Amino acid sequence: MSVYVVVDIDVKDQEAYEEYRRLVPPLIEKYGGRYLVRGGEITTVEGDWDLHRVVILEFPSVERATELFSSEEYAPVAEIRHRAADSKTFMVEGV
Repeated sequence: MSVYVVVDIDVKDQEAYEEYRRLVPPLIEKYGGRYLVRGGEITTVEGDWDLHRVVILEFPSVERATELFSSEEYAPVAEIRHRAADSKTFMVEGV
């Protein structure tokens, strides 16, 4: 079953974040993931959201997404993101 990774990213250091954006796509692809949303205009419909930059990824399974996020090759790339931005992430299974 597909899983969707939803991330809200508040970029603090644009230059460092650009490095992350350059390095992460091949890793996402390697683990079977693909971008559905990568930034873009946000329109609040209801509620009191405080969103910044939204990214939505699709993976074939929770296991594949978890493999990426816990991999040794992703760790240094994730560290770049942690330095460059504050983020909130969750996964949700699809139908």
